[in-house]
Amino acid sequence: MSQQVVTRFAPSPTGYLHIGGARTALFNWLYARGRGGKFLLRIEDTDRARSTPEATQAILDGMTWLGLDHDGEAISQFQRADRHAEVARDLLAQGKAYKCFSTQDEIQAFRDAARAEGRSTLFHSPWRDSTPDQHPDAPYVIRIKAPRDGSTVIRDQVQGDVTIRNDQLDDMVLLRSDGTPVYMLAVAVDDHDMGVTHVIRGDDHLNNAARQMMIYTAMDWPLPVYAHIPLIHGPDGKKLSKRHGALGVEEYQHMGYPAAGMRNYLARLGWSHGDDEFFTDAQAREWFDLSGIGKSPARFDFKKLENLCGQHIAASEDAALLHELVGFLAATDQPALSDDKIILLEQGMYCLKERAKTFPELIDKAEFILTSRPVVPDEKAAALLDSVSRGILKELTPQLQNASWSREDLEAIAMQFAEDNSIKFGKLAGPLRAALAGRTATPSVFDMMLVLGRGETIARLTDAACENV
Repeated sequence: MSQQVVTRFAPSPTGYLHIGGARTALFNWLYARGRGGKFLLRIEDTDRARSTPEATQAILDGMTWLGLDHDGEAISQFQRADRHAEVARDLLAQGKAYKCFSTQDEIQAFRDAARAEGRSTLFHSPWRDSTPDQHPDAPYVIRIKAPRDGSTVIRDQVQGDVTIRNDQLDDMVLLRSDGTPVYMLAVAVDDHDMGVTHVIRGDDHLNNAARQMMIYTAMDWPLPVYAHIPLIHGPDGKKLSKRHGALGVEEYQHMGYPAAGMRNYLARLGWSHGDDEFFTDAQAREWFDLSGIGKSPARFDFKKLENLCGQHIAASEDAALLHELVGFLAATDQPALSDDKIILLEQGMYCLKERAKTFPELIDKAEFILTSRPVVPDEKAAALLDSVSRGILKELTPQLQNASWSREDLEAIAMQFAEDNSIKFGKLAGPLRAALAGRTATPSVFDMMLVLGRGETIARLTDAACENV
């Protein structure tokens, strides 16, 4: 029986979930979920100055919005410091690590001399092969005994085989002189203890893999499968930064992008499945594989993001879309919707979601639902409600009053009215839009009538027709 796949996302809580981190989390989530495996979350909160409960919550909120659920409780790396130290002492007891009493000044002097002589500045501790009777009563760090000969090969599923000569690896510190574990040790121990089978992370961690593998090898632990994914660049080909726009996932939520569209776009950043651009979550879980990840950095493209988000809004179930719209309003501190507006929105979602790329665009199209009588037209709409237009509305309204309120009947009455009065339907549609929505850009006037219903439609037309000029 094959081993269950276990992946992990291990962010440092620095205030928000970065867009690059979100993609890493998504890749890990897709890989595990598509194989019936586990997706775990570890908060790497050993930097106590920067790790706050608020920063951790921001990461959790970002993952919740993206729909990336993790298995079990989130693990705090800081709280496992005793276990990390235990492994360092175990390696010391096995003779695979040693106590190093070299001071910072001595290490600096070694490096200065090496630089002056043109030698490698990689520090070789004089304490590597010392015996306990030679040890002074002084502070020390615990260093691992790095292999001196041969090479270390990282068999990476994205980068291919990456070979590092062992004489390039130093005897890495495992425990500092105050007894606290270093990051490299903590990561290796946590990944092993959590049963992580696949380490999928940014390629800025590639060199770390060789150092973490030293710990695995020394402890006789099975190595995980490594997959180091290229970073995300801006449209100009430079590493994604604030100058390119939003970096935090919550900023995209606040801009009104739907989570499904965001997941789809992030999945396509650096991974591909043939020529498929638009796909569902189910397809992403089924298709995602490490072999589809490219070696080159992906470029973030807002136009592609918007295009995909528009497709996801159009393809969404109306109730699910409404639920996310309500969440968007809450996240952006906008007033909550009344129950009657929510009912009308769900009824009208079919005509709102076409060609809307974001929730603000969808809300803009829904203005005819969200506004209340008396409808106050904006400047452009008010210009369409001149005395002639009001007269037209006054004549048309009684005819609509007796309609069966089906689209066919409403269209037939409006078209017949236009013909009888020798006007083009466009001449009639403008004042109708102004009366029903107070806007010039709206869904179809017949869609608005159907969603608003007979009573509200007639009332709004009557208001507009009777307005004092």
